[in-house]
Amino acid sequence: MEIKTAIAGLMGFIAYLLAMRYNLHMFQLNGYKNIEHINRMKKNMRMQWVLYYGMALGLVCVFLPCLVTDILLFAHLALIAVVYNAIRHMSVKKKLVYTARVKRLIVTNTLLAVTIPLLAGAFAGLKYVNGTILFVVGAQVIMPVLANLVNHPLEWAVKQHFINDAKRKLKSVPGLKIIGVTGSYGKTSVKFYLKTLLSAKYNVLCTPESYNTPMGVVKTIRESLKPTDEIFICEMGARHVGDIKEICNIVHPHHGVITSIGPQHLETFFNMDNIKKTKFELGDALPEDGLLFLNGDNEYIKEKAPAYKNTVFFHAASSKGNGKGYFAKDVALTEYGTEFTVVAPSGEEERFAMKLIGGHNVINVVGAIAVANTFGISLSDLKIPVRRIESVAHRMQMRNHGNVTIIDDAYNSNPTGSKAAVETLAMFKGLRILVTPGMVELGSKEADFNRQFGVYAAECCDYILLVGKKRTLPIYEGAKSKGFDEKKLLQFDKLEEALNYAYSIKGQEHKYILLENDLPDNY
Repeated sequence: MEIKTAIAGLMGFIAYLLAMRYNLHMFQLNGYKNIEHINRMKKNMRMQWVLYYGMALGLVCVFLPCLVTDILLFAHLALIAVVYNAIRHMSVKKKLVYTARVKRLIVTNTLLAVTIPLLAGAFAGLKYVNGTILFVVGAQVIMPVLANLVNHPLEWAVKQHFINDAKRKLKSVPGLKIIGVTGSYGKTSVKFYLKTLLSAKYNVLCTPESYNTPMGVVKTIRESLKPTDEIFICEMGARHVGDIKEICNIVHPHHGVITSIGPQHLETFFNMDNIKKTKFELGDALPEDGLLFLNGDNEYIKEKAPAYKNTVFFHAASSKGNGKGYFAKDVALTEYGTEFTVVAPSGEEERFAMKLIGGHNVINVVGAIAVANTFGISLSDLKIPVRRIESVAHRMQMRNHGNVTIIDDAYNSNPTGSKAAVETLAMFKGLRILVTPGMVELGSKEADFNRQFGVYAAECCDYILLVGKKRTLPIYEGAKSKGFDEKKLLQFDKLEEALNYAYSIKGQEHKYILLENDLPDNY
């Protein structure tokens, strides 16, 4: 019995480490949110069947040991180790980061995993240990949640310490102006565009990359804020009601920008009313003299705007804003990017040229111009900074490879952005190829939005290459309903297969390949 237990313990330890690592990675990608992790597990039960089966088999070993042989138990532990070792060697887009929080979760998880078999052996006898070992290994599918619950008081204390330190550091920089930037989409782009423009006159700090969570903001402040900084541009992301308010309670913004409101993260917001309410938490947090810059072309924003004073609108075209606020006119796509004229509320106007493409980029840049001009930088002085604006990674970013141009719009696609992307693709003269796995996090309306995506993609593309046959079926149906040529409407299992096919398409025309969305590893 002792030898068998030792073997089970060794095999269990190896299987445990591999299974724990994978599920901890998924838990991190789900933002350490217990409910989101549980919901994702429910949706992807088949992906981890070997662990669910291990839990069940472990319980049978404990309560009905006569039904399970040692060979079956050892075989399943070996199977778990083989499966999760194979997963460990698969390429991922975002690797597990061993942060201090992850290390604390590992310690708690390990203590729980060791304690359960020890208690079983101490109180029930050695013959029950093997079953509990298998059960604990299988339970790794839920163990990150349990460890997180155990660690909650400690994590709360650590979080509050860092938040208080960030607040102290903000107060140590007198005269610092804080601009909050939020929106269903476009917020990261506007943040970087605004930094480029405001840097023409001010010392500017902004949250890096897509740092838009409370702790991401806190980390930026604690590690990067300098006494000489004059403006802090703070991107504010949200997946739940109250998320923007939480960040505002940390930084207390003086001014705000809402780039857009639309159907995104419906899995956690549930409905559009919650999304609208959450985005305008930024407006609710502003002081009496704070300015709220709003996308005047967005219907959801226009609906909520009358409740707020000190608003400044920006538009992609004067016809949409009836000449109010900042607006663009005479927009033209050139071989170097896009040209457009911006008209300010004062009547001043200036012609701009930028390297970016797409109508959504025009309104995003006009929004950044509106803020910079309000902060005292003339339109004429903004011409060179606008020309310097670079594409944000994976957001309509263009890369030329000989006869092929890749348009990388792979970051977290949404219904409005995907439509704008294929409409931009349609402007190019050449062979226009769409490669996409579809859109996610749209709740019960996900299939409908993807079906509509197929409808407008059919009107803009020469080829539609879909990644993931089951997930992209609504896109396929939508494109087919518009009479799109089925020989040019293809489904693939992997992105690499779709790209290889795109490159292999014969023809003398220049190829434009639009990469629309790239699913995160937890999908």
